[in-house]
Amino acid sequence: MVNPENTKKKNVALVLSSGGARGLAHIGAIQELEARDYNISSIAGCSMGALIGGVYAAGKLQEFREWMKTINKKKMLKLTDFSLSLNHIVKGNRIIEAIMEFVPDVDIEDLPIPYCAIATDLVTGKEVIFRKGSLFEAIRASISLPSFYQPVQRDGMILIDGGVLNPIPLNRVKRNAGDILVGIDVSGSDVPDNMELNHFSVLSRASSLMIRQNSILMTKIMKPDMLVDIQMSHYGTFDFDKSEKIVAIGQHRTAREIKKSKL
Repeated sequence: MVNPENTKKKNVALVLSSGGARGLAHIGAIQELEARDYNISSIAGCSMGALIGGVYAAGKLQEFREWMKTINKKKMLKLTDFSLSLNHIVKGNRIIEAIMEFVPDVDIEDLPIPYCAIATDLVTGKEVIFRKGSLFEAIRASISLPSFYQPVQRDGMILIDGGVLNPIPLNRVKRNAGDILVGIDVSGSDVPDNMELNHFSVLSRASSLMIRQNSILMTKIMKPDMLVDIQMSHYGTFDFDKSEKIVAIGQHRTAREIKKSKL
């Protein structure tokens, strides 16, 4: 006879890091966890992790994955609402509106599982945690890559990407008795082969190093039960047209870590 305890799903408090297009690996990670009978009972995310986590919590992850398959460089350009502002290059509204066509906005507190997204207040330098209110307002604030996307102004705050302060918010996810704390970290990237030195590459690499160090410190403090650390050299922040390859990496690395951790 099968022991019911052996068939009971294990609850997971899941945390998804920042990482731009590399965050598409979160899709593969989530789907691998579900395929192996883990139950995601709560979720927290930062930047791209906030987007993927929010779409998942709204029950639309597969629809989002299918939509991402349609993204090529031409469509990426069409979804990019350029701005003449001195503090950002892209307004960032067009992409959110496109996603909302198949993921309707909801209040975070009405989602079926506890969810939170992390942003940074440029005024106070403090972390801002979204646990209620508009899901897409939270996501839009969390993905506001400094100098690229237009910051979100709200209640006297100027909100930018949460990855500036807390790229993998292991300390913010709601915990329940007996759950497993799992972090998926794509916040850093390996040095690309033959990296050219120019203004963009130097600033991008410096930012990546700072975010990576914050991520490492958070994992040392919180000590997740399982950490899927996914560093990539072939895929960058804006490689959204390579979604299925990145999703596959997330799935493969998560499967390997599950086997290794034996949780």
